[in-house]
Amino acid sequence: MIRKQFSGITERIATGLVGYGSECFGFDDEISRDHDYGPSFCIWLPREVYRQYGEQMQAAYDALPKEFMGCAARVEEEQGKGRVGVLCMEDFYLGILGRDSVPGMAEEWFAVAEPALATATNGEVFEDLCGKFTEIREGLLAYYPREVWLKKLAESLARAAQAGQYNYARAMKRGERIAAEIALTEFVKEAMQIVYLLNKKYAPFYKWMHRGMKALAVCSEIGDMLSLLYQIPDPAAAWEGVTPTDYLYRLNTEDGRVLVIEAVCNVLVQTLNEMGLSDRQDNFLQNHVEEILGKLAK
Repeated sequence: MIRKQFSGITERIATGLVGYGSECFGFDDEISRDHDYGPSFCIWLPREVYRQYGEQMQAAYDALPKEFMGCAARVEEEQGKGRVGVLCMEDFYLGILGRDSVPGMAEEWFAVAEPALATATNGEVFEDLCGKFTEIREGLLAYYPREVWLKKLAESLARAAQAGQYNYARAMKRGERIAAEIALTEFVKEAMQIVYLLNKKYAPFYKWMHRGMKALAVCSEIGDMLSLLYQIPDPAAAWEGVTPTDYLYRLNTEDGRVLVIEAVCNVLVQTLNEMGLSDRQDNFLQNHVEEILGKLAK
């Protein structure tokens, strides 16, 4: 369709499937078929081309067959409109990142949410003869500058230590089960974030973080370890009769969750050592934060 009807601007067009939606991450399944599911792709045009040809090309896109290889036509919900079809290249990045260019200064990188970076760089570009769309994409895929990367890694290590290795046990000692569950969830989230950072891959929206870990090369086994936390029977009995001074400097190994948390932290510490990011051997993640930040001056 593009080559027949728009041969004069073919070299200014990029096509692919990138952006919002589980299909762009390759995560679609049977459950996904209830909304925004079906044959679709993106055509990105530079703003000046979009203004001239956007409406005409969208009409040509809409005229394409609605079914493909046995897949029924895409039925869009209101909030899913505008994700596929003919799109302005600059507005595509602006809508996801809040900017239409690759961040430069560290402050600019910190201002962009990481799931947005994952969304802007997922999927696949089928063709981009002018290279404009791909230039921004590759600039983003080059990942965070070293300063930003190290600071984000240090922050997640501190949060994981606070939630999983410190506050979980304190909440259980107090009988504050909701606080303990929140601490556990925060630990899981930050542990996954650390794994993505160690792989230098952007972490997607929270519901896809665990599934996405399967494709990572470094510490991917942590995904299975974290799954164990939600298979352990209620650990309340392990904390019965515990006094305020118990388990201040040692672990309550009667609670299986504590054992899994420490096992996860052990894998992370070993990886930090192997990558030359920390020389410390102890399991408390907080103690590695200064080691990480010390790399900023090197």
